[in-house]
Amino acid sequence: MPDPVVTPVTMGLPRSPDVVPEPARLSTAAIWAALAAGWSDFRRAPGFGLLFSAFYVLGGLALTAVALAAGQEWWLIPFVVGFPLLAPFAAVGLYEVSRRLEAGEPLDWPAVAGVVFAQKDRQIPSMAMVILLMFMFWVFVAHTIFALFMGLSALTNITTSPEVLFQGRGLLMLAIGTLIGAGFAGVLFCITVIGLPLLLDREVDFITAIITSFRAVFRNPLPMLVWGVVIAVVLALGILPAFLGLFIALPVLGHASWHVYRAVIPAADAPQDRPD
Repeated sequence: MPDPVVTPVTMGLPRSPDVVPEPARLSTAAIWAALAAGWSDFRRAPGFGLLFSAFYVLGGLALTAVALAAGQEWWLIPFVVGFPLLAPFAAVGLYEVSRRLEAGEPLDWPAVAGVVFAQKDRQIPSMAMVILLMFMFWVFVAHTIFALFMGLSALTNITTSPEVLFQGRGLLMLAIGTLIGAGFAGVLFCITVIGLPLLLDREVDFITAIITSFRAVFRNPLPMLVWGVVIAVVLALGILPAFLGLFIALPVLGHASWHVYRAVIPAADAPQDRPD
């Protein structure tokens, strides 16, 4: 694999890029083991998971309140379908919690917050821009799909979404929009499933992280498909009860994602002088 072009910076100090090993092969059993480990990490440090997920729960409730007040309930659909595009943001802090639990390092708020805050000087902000741009493009596509199927008049005059969405072309629009949204989520899954934890764990540029993540997915198509379906189902179940289920779903999935990453990039290959 070619050496990264960009020299990452951690805590303001330049370091040489780390060598990324070849992604390991996984079995589907590794996915269930990672999910169990994620649940274990959440139980060992629930406060971190509840705090990180609170931003998404409160954001979802605020968005729902605004949509209901404006009589634009239908706008909740593209945001709910596109939620997996933003969910990886919550995982960064959870990755660090799982890494510290794994390494037996001190686990306290200042230590975890310090590492998460330090990512502003590394490559994660570049990955964040990729995620945000994809989410914004998805919202634009969802808006366009609605206009194509329902017409501009419905887009501006809609007051009760069930009357428009669940009859005639509305059902076809929902089906096609959901498939396209799943496509967006699938691409972002390939980008972030290994890419985000790799950026936290090692000194690599975000392009190298994205390439490594795609290689890991292509090397393990069935396990990664299972993991992607698990994420989608668990997030959907977490969103249904007024977003409150995300208090459990997001932290468990975030911790489990770290263990999936660790199964692909073993700890034995990690650099020994990783800065905090």
